[in-house]
Amino acid sequence: MSDWITFALPKGRIMEDSMELFGQIGITCPEMAKPSRKLVFENREEKFRFMAVRATDVPTYVEYGCADLGVVGRDTLLEQGKDLYEPLDLKFGYCRLVVAEPKELCQGDDPASWSNIRVATKYPNITERYFAAKGIQVELIKLYGSIELAPLVGLSERIVDLVSTGGTMKANNLVEVETIAEVTSRLIVNRASLKTKHRRISRIIHDLEQVVGDEVRIST
Repeated sequence: MSDWITFALPKGRIMEDSMELFGQIGITCPEMAKPSRKLVFENREEKFRFMAVRATDVPTYVEYGCADLGVVGRDTLLEQGKDLYEPLDLKFGYCRLVVAEPKELCQGDDPASWSNIRVATKYPNITERYFAAKGIQVELIKLYGSIELAPLVGLSERIVDLVSTGGTMKANNLVEVETIAEVTSRLIVNRASLKTKHRRISRIIHDLEQVVGDEVRIST
């Protein structure tokens, strides 16, 4: 199986967008078009394998060589800091990682005066680094879902979370204060695989660069 190429893809919309993009360079898997609870899909003719995993697990599967390539958001890469090759921004799945707080607090608040704050987030490593660079002490509260709830019930006054349209924050009376990072989906590659399967992986990267580059030119 050493000549196979294995992809780790997040379940859901990112997997769909990834397969649509891969299809433009001839990488397909008809088996994935059918409703299924399977976690591993194969195109035996072309020797491609696709693993459906949680988004936060994609870097781990790629780092340890269970997958040769993966697609994951930049937020996950910044948070985990895995030893991976990241050759390409795929330009989809855009959102922002932001600091937010209740609207009534924001009206009289000045982020430049912050010295010691409490923040709820799914991203403790990014959050700690961000505020440390600004000389702000931060008490971190790690949550796994519904981050917007924390200020509503007094768990924390501020949050760090992903924002796409901003609708959820607005519905919960929160406003963005600062942007930490812009996030898109990235192609990641296992470093050993890049050496042992250099021809096939380099061709995939090159072909994706051509497609992504064309899409950027069309949209500008």
